[in-house]
Order: sequence, then C-alpha cells, then structure tokens
Amino acid sequence: KAKKEGFRARSSYKLIEIAKKYQLIKKNDAVLDIGCAPGSWLQVVKQMTRGRIVGVDIVSIKSIEGVKFIQGDIENKEVKAQLKGKFDVIISDIAPKTTGMRQRDQVLSYILSRESFLIAKKLLNTNGNFLVKTFQSQETEDLVKEIKPFFTFVKRYIPQSTREGSKEIYIVALTFKEKEKIIS
Repeated sequence: KAKKEGFRARSSYKLIEIAKKYQLIKKNDAVLDIGCAPGSWLQVVKQMTRGRIVGVDIVSIKSIEGVKFIQGDIENKEVKAQLKGKFDVIISDIAPKTTGMRQRDQVLSYILSRESFLIAKKLLNTNGNFLVKTFQSQETEDLVKEIKPFFTFVKRYIPQSTREGSKEIYIVALTFKEKEKIIS
C-alpha cells in the first residue's frame, strides 16, 4: 500500500494517524525529523506544512524537493551544530540497529529517544510539539517522566498500523512550555 501511494515506508501511516489525532503539524510549521531515513515521514510532513523542513540521519536518503537533509550521527556535536534555528515540531522515528538482544536494543532505543528529547528541549519553539518513538521498557517510563514537566500534554500512543507484537511505542508531547515557566 505504501509503495502504491508513493511513500517510501509503511511508517508513513503511523505519522499520518498520530498527526491527525493530535493536530501535531500545522500548515506553516518548521519541522525537524530526527532519524529520518528512508524519508517517508519527510514525505508526509511535506504534505502537511509549507514551513522549513529538515531531516537528519546517519543513513543517506534520496533527496526530497524542499527538504534539507543532514547526514550524520545525531549524537555528534558537529551534526547538532548544523541544526540551525528553532522548530515548531520535532519528530523522531529513530531506532538503533537492532541486535536481536531485547534488553540491549531497548537500552539503545532509549538512549537515541532521549537524545531526540534533549535536542527538542534546545530547539523547540514555545508551544511546539514533539513526537518520539522508543521500544517499550522500564526506560520508557523514565523518559516519559523526564519529558512531562516540559509539555502541557504527554501521552504514550501505539498507532493502529503498528505490527502485532511490536515493542514500538510513541510518546506524544504537545505544547512545549516557556523556559521561564519550567521549574527544575
């Protein structure tokens, strides 16, 4: 279905579902997609906004007109330095290269998802939205607890298009609070 409709991956439908349900992306939003390969979420974002769109991934992607792509590891300082300006929405479908060792994969997923959150804390505009995928584990709860004080709405969500038995879960965080209002 994804290929027939011109999307690069079936994950497109997950973003479409979440974006509709939570009004995640508005028509002029600047959007950053962390862990964007193969680019299917960027394709969806392009349909939803006329704002600036930036994708970053360690793996290269086929270019998309009107989308800036940065190739590199999101944990790398030089890559982070290339992320200029603020964003209204930051989305992250990032996942580690899985090893098949469940606990190890869960920890690696947590580390990448948390890194996406740390970037969102720096680069999100006030009232911005954040969406991140992680593999369900005890660390998921730690991440939710860490994210909660910074947004007015935080919810765990599993899209209907998620495969049966998948450990993927999305954390939807809406309305990023002004820095002054966050009590650390």
